[in-house]
Amino acid sequence: MRKVSQCLIENSTNKKHKKIKHLENISNFEISKYRIMSFGVKIFSGRATKDLANKIAKNYGVSLGNVIVTDFSDGEFQPSFEETVRGQDVFIVQSTMPPSDNLFELLLMIDAARRASARKIIAVMPYFGFARQDRKDKPRVAIGAKLVANMLMAAGVDRIMTMDLHADQIQGFFEVPVDHLFASTIFFDEMKKFDTGNLIMAAPDAGGTKRANSYAKKLDIGLAICHKSRKKANVVAEMTVIGDVTGKDVILVDDMCDTAGTLTKAADLFMEKGAKSVRAFCTHAVLSGPAFERIEKSSLTELIVTDTIPLKQTSSKIRVITVADLFGDVIKRLVSNESISSHFIIS
Repeated sequence: MRKVSQCLIENSTNKKHKKIKHLENISNFEISKYRIMSFGVKIFSGRATKDLANKIAKNYGVSLGNVIVTDFSDGEFQPSFEETVRGQDVFIVQSTMPPSDNLFELLLMIDAARRASARKIIAVMPYFGFARQDRKDKPRVAIGAKLVANMLMAAGVDRIMTMDLHADQIQGFFEVPVDHLFASTIFFDEMKKFDTGNLIMAAPDAGGTKRANSYAKKLDIGLAICHKSRKKANVVAEMTVIGDVTGKDVILVDDMCDTAGTLTKAADLFMEKGAKSVRAFCTHAVLSGPAFERIEKSSLTELIVTDTIPLKQTSSKIRVITVADLFGDVIKRLVSNESISSHFIIS
């Protein structure tokens, strides 16, 4: 039972608002029926992730807020909120892919919301661009992910919500809370559909071993690794399979698919080693350059991705699963100060 004083409660059934003073002994069931909102919530979207933002807003139970972006002839642009955000908790949905314009558009929207007296500003970044620049891997290079974190905080963001960061330590680049969600929440049930007793989990390279091993343990199946090695510098990498995949249905798992080179080579190699089929699960469908062509020509049976990044084109081998319900539910839990840890099936 819970005691609540002076709270505004939105009845999620009939959408009517009621002012309740000194309400005591609210049961957990009643809390789930009534969404507690001490302040209003508004969800807006940048231009990069409009479809996903609409789905998130629908799941939450509100209409997507009205934002107009004016483009100028010199290449500048200016977003404008066409409704009040004063005293509101503002969620701005924007994946930063491609990064430059979309990141700057997000920064401008955060600044505009802050100057318009929003109570809190939460940047919902399903795909966090520059995440691969998380450290100095050679002399005289920038740490892009840290720079992005600094810019977001300078703009006035109060919280970050994102999914499957390429490097977990990026959470520590921020001095504000970061809600790091995982696609495993929705991938896990999908993977179980393919488990006919002949399933094996696989990593496309050594860097993805930890993620693949987590899935393998949860599904109680074996693990294989596609290992890349170089005989000497500047020589094309050799790829070898660690583990027996003969007659197995292989599931490759990775956080993103960019040019699809590693993924398709791994799939082809697993088939050469006697695998029955190869499917891949990737959170972020970056799919740049020759990615679509490579996927179509590869031995992949299917590539399953999320809609954190809109697909540039369709493919018979690519299937999209939405993350809107996951983000919508997490927003509800944040607003009502509830735990989100139940969504961390595999991390």
